[in-house]
Amino acid sequence: MSAIRNSAAQAKRVVASVSASTLPDLLRRGLDVIFVGINPSLFSAAQRHYFARRTNRFWPCLSRSTLSRDARAALGVEQLVPVDDRRLLDHGFGFTDLVKRPTAKAAELAAAELASGVTDLLAKIERFAPRIVCIHGVTAYRPIHRVIAPETAEPHLGLQVTRIGRTRVFVGPNQSPAHAHFTTADQTRWYDRLA
Repeated sequence: MSAIRNSAAQAKRVVASVSASTLPDLLRRGLDVIFVGINPSLFSAAQRHYFARRTNRFWPCLSRSTLSRDARAALGVEQLVPVDDRRLLDHGFGFTDLVKRPTAKAAELAAAELASGVTDLLAKIERFAPRIVCIHGVTAYRPIHRVIAPETAEPHLGLQVTRIGRTRVFVGPNQSPAHAHFTTADQTRWYDRLA
């Protein structure tokens, strides 16, 4: 019996530790776009900002894109940086992740975490009802696709036919430097398409 209590206490400590060390959702109703990553990197969680690593292409590409033009003008900046993530809520952009547990690599995530993450993400999207959700990478979208559109063709980049409630779904390339299949110019063009 003591071993069961110790195991339950240890599980509670792990959950509390993950909650304290992960990135908070930056969400509210009325957003135009919610950006969804597969999960936070350890570095981003430590910095407490989305896509915080300098080598991540999210902020430079978003900053070059027409998608962020109005927000940049309102904030009086040419280049958005990770510390702008919270300020972008006032300009129609939110942030979350498929799985909230930070890892060094997304490959460290278990299938059960991805499945649970889909359930949680769908609930968030239905609750906050943004105009569009932008999921970074086909790999991040695949488990979502299996739930919301299992009978349709394989997922692809760009606007999807399937919606989540009233929210349109857009899949962009993964902006992580570990997925350098697209150049920064390519990534910027995908954000322009989203705009």
